[in-house]
Amino acid sequence: MKVYQNIVVGFGKGGKTLAKTLANNGQEVLVIEASAQMYGGTCINVGCLPSKNLIINGQAGLSFEEASRQKRALTEKLRLKNYHMIADLPTATVLTGQAKFISNYELEVMKLDGSRERVRGERIFINTGATPVVPKVAGLNLSDRIVTSKEAMDWTEKPTKLIIIGAGYIGLEFASMFNSYGTEVTVIDSGKQILKKEDDDVSQLVTADLKVSGIDFKLDVKLEKVEEVVGGVELFLSNGEVLRAPKVLVATGRKPNTANLGLENTDIILTDKGAIKVDEYLRTNVENIWALGDVNGGPQFTYISLDDFRIVKDQLFGNGQKSLKDRLLVPYTAFITPPLSSVGLKEKEVAQLGYDYQILKLPVNGIPKAHVAGDSRGLFKIIVSKESNQILGATLYGLESHEVINLITLAMKAGLPYQELGQLIYTHPTMSESLNDLLG
Repeated sequence: MKVYQNIVVGFGKGGKTLAKTLANNGQEVLVIEASAQMYGGTCINVGCLPSKNLIINGQAGLSFEEASRQKRALTEKLRLKNYHMIADLPTATVLTGQAKFISNYELEVMKLDGSRERVRGERIFINTGATPVVPKVAGLNLSDRIVTSKEAMDWTEKPTKLIIIGAGYIGLEFASMFNSYGTEVTVIDSGKQILKKEDDDVSQLVTADLKVSGIDFKLDVKLEKVEEVVGGVELFLSNGEVLRAPKVLVATGRKPNTANLGLENTDIILTDKGAIKVDEYLRTNVENIWALGDVNGGPQFTYISLDDFRIVKDQLFGNGQKSLKDRLLVPYTAFITPPLSSVGLKEKEVAQLGYDYQILKLPVNGIPKAHVAGDSRGLFKIIVSKESNQILGATLYGLESHEVINLITLAMKAGLPYQELGQLIYTHPTMSESLNDLLG
């Protein structure tokens, strides 16, 4: 059995960046990845980058077939680049196969050819990501017709009709994307409204726009049974409706990918939600074992996995002060059309917390750049403290909100009064210059 100085289980954002850093510092590192199609992790292969590529090409008017071809070329290029980024380093090794712990520091790897190899790590970093959740509904079993977002990313032909189970961020992104290619989309959800985390005014505005674009919603209904039939799938709802489509996408969330890791053979503790339990420095309860990214139960974003890397790197090569306590502001975007972005507190949260606050709103149709670009839908909404004049939270629904939200996050982190953004000189025409009107 070979002993490695460092073993990284999983080729995701945090793991690969850490492996590269370790190797560039002359340390021996083994990276174990279960699939040759997942070098670089979820984001590069079946997540944010290919899905956004499809979204952008749909908005540009490409056919789904051409967009799918471009997407495959993109992911293949990035996958190969990520593989060689690690494999070509003198002190790094990439081993492809399913890793399973057999003790705290020993793993057995089932390689692609069926052979097994045992390895031991002095330090181990778990970065196995998350996996889709499939609700327990009679007949709801994954197949060629019933898929998760991972399989939907591999479609080379658009479905004529698609039913999406789940009105969360992933479900709505795929609904908006397939709608742009001309697919007839229906979204079903047990909730009374979409985007439950968002304020009611924003949720209602997004719903109205998506409906106008052609997406059908079946809300406040329970999925009771699913049946595969000739040429498609039938879904039986609690309101008596029976929906039918050739394809069904299950978008009901993701859970930490720990099921097949053999953690029962270790002393590593899991949370009640199945995530690997870590402290503020991402250390497990077993010495010299860390967990990074989705597998530790934190926010499921690739940039959070990157920030996890920074926390671990600071322990290995820095002063060890960086921790989860520094992670106070996490912006996010749902890449529907137009995109919805947010950071900080929502209106309902500041009210519950007892802040003396003011809400500033600007319809996107009041922003010149939106008219230049031909999409003036949406609302920019920022909540400020009357006492400190600092920004408490922002929700931006509109063109290029995914860029503007980062500017607001920076101001919040720096503790700037909102008037600083309101008086800043911006280039024109841009969406960011809307802050002159919104906060000026």
